[in-house]
Amino acid sequence: MEIGMIGLGRMGGNMAQRLLNGGHRVVTYDQSAEAVAASQVQGAAGASSLEDLVRQLSQPRAVWVMVPAGQPTEDTIDSLIPLLSAGDTVLDGGNANYKDSMGRAEKLAGHGIDFMDVGTSGGIWGLTEGYALMIGGTKEAFQRMEPIFKTLAPGEEQGLSHVGPAGAGHFVKMIHNGIEYGLMQAYAEGFEIMEAKKEFGLDLTQIARGWRHGSVIRSWLLELAATALEEDPHFDNLEAYVEDSGEGRWTVQESIDLAVPAPVITLALQQRFRSRQDGPFGAKMLAALRNQFGGHAVRKTE
Repeated sequence: MEIGMIGLGRMGGNMAQRLLNGGHRVVTYDQSAEAVAASQVQGAAGASSLEDLVRQLSQPRAVWVMVPAGQPTEDTIDSLIPLLSAGDTVLDGGNANYKDSMGRAEKLAGHGIDFMDVGTSGGIWGLTEGYALMIGGTKEAFQRMEPIFKTLAPGEEQGLSHVGPAGAGHFVKMIHNGIEYGLMQAYAEGFEIMEAKKEFGLDLTQIARGWRHGSVIRSWLLELAATALEEDPHFDNLEAYVEDSGEGRWTVQESIDLAVPAPVITLALQQRFRSRQDGPFGAKMLAALRNQFGGHAVRKTE
């Protein structure tokens, strides 16, 4: 099967390579000519423009978009519409807001073009381990694209879910990332408590390795924690600054809209905000209030 791949960032490039390794024909396009050239070395057919990419695909065409969420995705899909024909399929594997995906599906349907939102998890390891795919779209489009999905997934019957209509794939991926926030925060807090217990001289790397086997809390994230600790046992080379992709915020907002409590995910998101602050005002307010009502000591800046 053949597919066009737009966007050759780290994940997009790895996905293109996995598809090539699986025997598919892949036509690639990226604003970076160097990225396209690198994909050609791996066996892809490079394109010099969106028009060139579409021209190299046979009908019905399938075009996978892997560009940043928001306006870049919107602009790319809008540019594809006049180039494609009824019966073609556009797939978005980025971290788009599911409401945007629903709107794009409706827009493309007006031109007879199928849209599939493919929530994709696997990060930089997906090339070798495969990607978990959460797919939204019609059943017919899913069945047509299934050979592509099976190649990208960890196995033909593993990590591959057609979860519902257009929008459902990115919705499920949004919740997936919210859960990820909570899991990461729990590991971070637990290891920080152990790090603080100096009298035991705990070897956190050894503990992380041990928990990977037989433990109730074993997971891939724990395996990554063990690897990170092996590389830098006390994280001396890192700043305590944690970004968020936006999907945690969307998950929390959805919990509010649906009146479904999500305290763990919400607090994990708030902790990321706190990590970016230098001398947060709120903490200074707490110190000032304790001093005011109880005369408790405060630390003054020099």
